[in-house]
Amino acid sequence: MNLLTTLKGSLLEGFFPAGWDLARMDACAALPPEAILERQPWWNRDFAPIPCDSLAEFDVKMGHEIALEIRRAAEAGRPLALILPVGPMGMYAWAVYFLREWGVGCGHVHGFNMDEWSDAQGNTLPSTDPGAFQNAMEQAFYGPLGELTVPPAQRHFATKEQLPHYAEQIAALRGQGAKLVVVFGIGRVCHIAFWEPHFAAEFASEAAWRAQTHRLGARLHPLTIEQNAITSFKSRTTLVPCNANTIGPGLFLQADRIIGGADGALGRGMMWQGLSLWVTLRYGPDPWVTSSYMPTLPGRLFFLRELAGPLVAECN
Repeated sequence: MNLLTTLKGSLLEGFFPAGWDLARMDACAALPPEAILERQPWWNRDFAPIPCDSLAEFDVKMGHEIALEIRRAAEAGRPLALILPVGPMGMYAWAVYFLREWGVGCGHVHGFNMDEWSDAQGNTLPSTDPGAFQNAMEQAFYGPLGELTVPPAQRHFATKEQLPHYAEQIAALRGQGAKLVVVFGIGRVCHIAFWEPHFAAEFASEAAWRAQTHRLGARLHPLTIEQNAITSFKSRTTLVPCNANTIGPGLFLQADRIIGGADGALGRGMMWQGLSLWVTLRYGPDPWVTSSYMPTLPGRLFFLRELAGPLVAECN
């Protein structure tokens, strides 16, 4: 007996997002590893998944991609709007390294953090809290850039005061010739930022779903909470907030280019992101699977090769 044969009528019914086709997801994940690079009809012609054989290679390549976008915008004399994640994180050290090696300043860069922990009303952690995404960005990216850094007035964080203004600020920058680049990771439930799958039930149409620019105090899925307990809170689920402020598809699907990352391998054959990666690439665009839209945009998705599988049972 497996999940697909025992789900109906069980306690798990209602746990997974109602719009998920679990059999379809399982079919995606059952494909052989070498099939992961096969182009799909809905992929943007300028989208490409990029396999990496190690975490070190992943961090360097993704960091180089971010730094290159900053350098190109500087050379073109145009502003750059960067939507940035806290997860993955290892690429920021390399983005800093390349920018400092090249002597490229970030006075033209406008950084927008895509999300932040909050309560149900959208109140966020203090910016200096060890768990705050603002603190993480200052420590990993803005601080290490030193004299080349993004001006403080051009760093935007997903607080309830700032997040509602992202759309108008980014629109104004694009009116000045800015390129919008979205850097992202993929969540356990295939979210982008904290735009969760169960939000799809609230909208009468895909167009209405796609129009949403942000949400304050978004209710997180239990699998998202547990993913973050593993990746950010040393397994201490009780410390993970149940809500977050987040951008929505009305922003991240407007990207001129995307830089994605999937590095969710835990060692000893264990991982949390293999299914999420396969579904992102093979499910096809669906509001119940937020990340399924990312291959429709131009850019690159870097991933650890081992996430491609084969995704079969193995006792560790």
